[in-house]
Amino acid sequence: MTRAKRTSSAQPSPADAEALRNTPQPEKRRNPRQGHSVVPRVLQPHAGGIDIGATRLFAAVSPERTDKPVRSFETFTENLYELAAWLKEHGVTSVAMESTGVYWIPVLQVLEECGIEVCLVNAHHVKNVPGRKTDVQDCQWLQYLHAVGLLRGSFQPPPEILGVRTVLRHRGNVVTDSSRHIQHMQKSLTQMNVHLHHVLSDLSGVSGLAIVDAILAGERDPAVLVQLREPGVKASEETMRKALVGDYRPEHLFTLQQARAAYQFCREQLRECDQRVEELLAQLRSQIDPAEIAPPAATGPKHRARKGEIDLPTADLRTELQRILGTDVTPTPGLGTSIVCSLVAELGPDLSDFPSVSHFSSWLALCPNPKISGGRVLRKGTRPVKHRVATLFRLAAQSVARSNNALGAFYRRMRAKLGAPAAITATAHKLARIYYHLVTTKQAYDESIFQREEEAHQKRRLERVKREAVALGYTLTAAVPST
Repeated sequence: MTRAKRTSSAQPSPADAEALRNTPQPEKRRNPRQGHSVVPRVLQPHAGGIDIGATRLFAAVSPERTDKPVRSFETFTENLYELAAWLKEHGVTSVAMESTGVYWIPVLQVLEECGIEVCLVNAHHVKNVPGRKTDVQDCQWLQYLHAVGLLRGSFQPPPEILGVRTVLRHRGNVVTDSSRHIQHMQKSLTQMNVHLHHVLSDLSGVSGLAIVDAILAGERDPAVLVQLREPGVKASEETMRKALVGDYRPEHLFTLQQARAAYQFCREQLRECDQRVEELLAQLRSQIDPAEIAPPAATGPKHRARKGEIDLPTADLRTELQRILGTDVTPTPGLGTSIVCSLVAELGPDLSDFPSVSHFSSWLALCPNPKISGGRVLRKGTRPVKHRVATLFRLAAQSVARSNNALGAFYRRMRAKLGAPAAITATAHKLARIYYHLVTTKQAYDESIFQREEEAHQKRRLERVKREAVALGYTLTAAVPST
């Protein structure tokens, strides 16, 4: 048995129906479980979006401006200028795009040259919902997020810093290549059973290269080759003589010669990079009168740049960095001239884009970032990201591990409590905060501040040990120094 549909027995007249339609009806209340549609407020009406590719890119504008809001362009230079003209034709003044590889660099340069603001965003922050991954939908999604103000642009240093950054990053690749060629030389010597790299601490040093060059020149007598070593070599003459007896096969000598020539070429490239870095640094604006820069105190022998470090031919790198930053940051433990120069190339001399040191630490992913859900801490620690600047501060933190100063003591204390990886991150966080303070306030590094903090920590530690001794029924007395 089916239930009959209930109908009304009285039908309204046409006049009553017309009056009912003209009568204002009360607003229907929505069930909160059903939700309601929300129209986001457009904060950037002149926004556009670009999906970057290697050979083709897709651009999107607001659907209210044209019937065809999405258009495809090739990545040739003339097509990029055509893209800029198309965006300006539809009133777009700001576009958002992902930082895809290095393909975004020419697009950004052309758009900025044409007067269009570019918001470069992290691809991990603008992921679309699952099932909607196409080039057309990606550019429309970027345009929508940018229009409603949900995108945050990545940090970009000023144009004059970009040249220094590009050269220094290339220089790092050259250093990596040179170390690879040293390994190739070691492999060739091993195949010839010549143990030169086992009796010398550095095959690329003066002694090692002199002996390798003599071998390539045709010298095979170990007694003659041993005489080419420097006086500071620790291995005995007899040990080195036995290490230089080998099977000099032609094929291995050929690979050794190739590796030696490649290493020499890399060293020449490094010198050219250092000269180019010097030229680019000299073009940066001074924040302090160079005449007011005092020379560093002569506390010991003059520091010579190690292999891989930046070695300017004519100018003092420390003086150049002090002129650019307005303060000398290099006295900070761990922050040597090479690391500070890399920091300047990555950040520039102005850190005003970061409102506070907390913003700076968060951008570096060196501060804690716990995940909490349902009142429970799901994960602790920092964000798992790769960051060039954070890596520089971590390298500086590793260099203070055995130093006899407050930062070294802080690292060792954190290592005993948290382990080495967390101690490196904590020390890098502290160094980043010190660097931000020095650059923004133009103050000099003051070791006494950290020394007072270390003394206060030692005092608290002593009081804690005394309380534990009293709780166990003991009394601590100061040890009398022996005469």
